[in-house]
Amino acid sequence: MYPNPLFSIFGIDIHLYEICVLVGILACFIFTYIAMKKSGFSSTARDTILMIGIIAIILGLTFGALLQSLYDFIANPKEGFKFEGKMTFLGGLLGGVITYLGVYFIYVYAINPRLKEKSLFKSDMNKGVWELLRFAPISITIAHAFGRMGCFFAGCCGGVATKMWFGVQFPGEHVKVVPTQLFEAIFLFLISIAMIVLYFKFHFKYNMSVYLIGYGVWRFIIEYFRNDERGAFIPGLTPSQFWSLLMAIGGIVFFFVYRYFDKKKEENKVVTEE
Repeated sequence: MYPNPLFSIFGIDIHLYEICVLVGILACFIFTYIAMKKSGFSSTARDTILMIGIIAIILGLTFGALLQSLYDFIANPKEGFKFEGKMTFLGGLLGGVITYLGVYFIYVYAINPRLKEKSLFKSDMNKGVWELLRFAPISITIAHAFGRMGCFFAGCCGGVATKMWFGVQFPGEHVKVVPTQLFEAIFLFLISIAMIVLYFKFHFKYNMSVYLIGYGVWRFIIEYFRNDERGAFIPGLTPSQFWSLLMAIGGIVFFFVYRYFDKKKEENKVVTEE
């Protein structure tokens, strides 16, 4: 664990946590670019999707911090609402997805058609979010895995006290705790590998369901071993367990909805070609 700053830039302390997050974001973009190129996305489509992704990440991180501040306020309203920069991943994911889809559809269906053909921002969107959904979850889990490694180095998001052999004693703590950050990072790397194999070897279209159901169930279970001090979002469930349930349910719904519309899309393609 390395909770202390590694170095400073212009008076700003840089911790190993921030470096892990940055590496995760870069790995996310690199993988997304490679996957789009292998999947036949045009160069302008790739540029557009990555540009919107940058916007979504910035606003997603902001939303994640706002949601964490809301959790803190609900847990202790006497302290008032404070925006301190702490964040929750599920909040950031929700904010990022909403932002991405919102900006994407506004640009692709409202702005792009009205741009001149020679415009700098005119994009040939030969493929878009429909195909992106097949491998986007891999990008998310890669970034998330590095982020959880950052949490381990920072000593945050730890688990409950334990005497088991895998317990870790963080600086300033007097007991060993369950290193839930490492367990989660390992799980995320493993599910990333599984989805990569499914997509590139078997052309699997439903990785979003694999991610939503897999991570939703995993996060719900691991919450019992985390030292989550944010209180109950609803009686009997931590905030993360509540969102995890919605993720798992959403993964099941996504599978059937995506399969239905994908079949319709393929049928229309065959009719058009005939």
